[in-house]
Amino acid sequence: MTVVGPFGLSMRDQALEADVQTGLAAVEAGLLDATKSEVPFINEAAQHLVRAGGKRFRPLLVMLAAQFGDPYAPGVVPSAVVVELTHLATLYHDDVMDEAEVRRGVDSANARWDNSVAVLTGDFLFSRASQILAELGPEAVRIQAEAFERLVTGQILETAGPRDGRDPVAHYLDVLAGKAGSLVAVSGRFGALMSGADEHIVDVLTQFGERLGVAFQLADDVLDIASESHESGKTPGTDLREGIPTLPVLLLRARAEKLGDPDDVELARLLSSDLSDDARHAEALRRLRAHPALEAAMAEAVRYAKEARETLVPLPECWAKSALAELCDAVVHRAG
Repeated sequence: MTVVGPFGLSMRDQALEADVQTGLAAVEAGLLDATKSEVPFINEAAQHLVRAGGKRFRPLLVMLAAQFGDPYAPGVVPSAVVVELTHLATLYHDDVMDEAEVRRGVDSANARWDNSVAVLTGDFLFSRASQILAELGPEAVRIQAEAFERLVTGQILETAGPRDGRDPVAHYLDVLAGKAGSLVAVSGRFGALMSGADEHIVDVLTQFGERLGVAFQLADDVLDIASESHESGKTPGTDLREGIPTLPVLLLRARAEKLGDPDDVELARLLSSDLSDDARHAEALRRLRAHPALEAAMAEAVRYAKEARETLVPLPECWAKSALAELCDAVVHRAG
């Protein structure tokens, strides 16, 4: 049994391990090539997060999905580069919106340079992803365009908040389906589609990716509160400080409103206050870490991961299917 990737995913078959490792190495080379520029400053900014590393979660899913067809088909690696470039571009933009200072254990682009550079660098990465897509054909362009629309819609809905009378938790899960699930769904879809897998397999892996993407983001919500910076690669409680209500906060608010427990109500007020002060932020983080809402949020991540695993049932038995099932556990247990 060989452990592959940052998730500690075990590859129990040598051929599968070789295919995945070869594919991910090619993606890494493709990312560096796609972010090169003749302008030295653009080259430095565009490769800033690429060189910082990362989980490469989406390319890993592309490689595993491609196992249901020809994993060495010419479109597999470029499609994985596209989804990772798109993800990286959104990180540059997210860090501007969140005023984040750390990403992947290094200074965020907006902290190292400024917001304008970060936004424009994200745009540069989107343009490079589009160039690669154009070579993959109109169907790939359409799939990516639809996913990107869902991603942006999810971000807008998060910014706008739930409409009057809408359950904030249900609204947030809809946000995540677009903001997080869409691009992971495309990863599963591209891997299967580009490898020439049967249409029903493409559909299964698309549904799988959607649910897994939500589970992944919910686990990130837990990590943002529960982890130390050396574990998550970013400053703990960033969402709290910026007033972004992730699932643990939403569940805490719902509990406070329903049960009226004084401690819950007080914590809910603290979380809704200005947490730019380091002492108040630390207090909010400490209390939320010990609250049952955090465990409830983790349970929701596990539920989505379980649903993702269940979508795999129609797939033929093989080592790749086993690895995908293990990936369901890995994405949530990193937050446990």
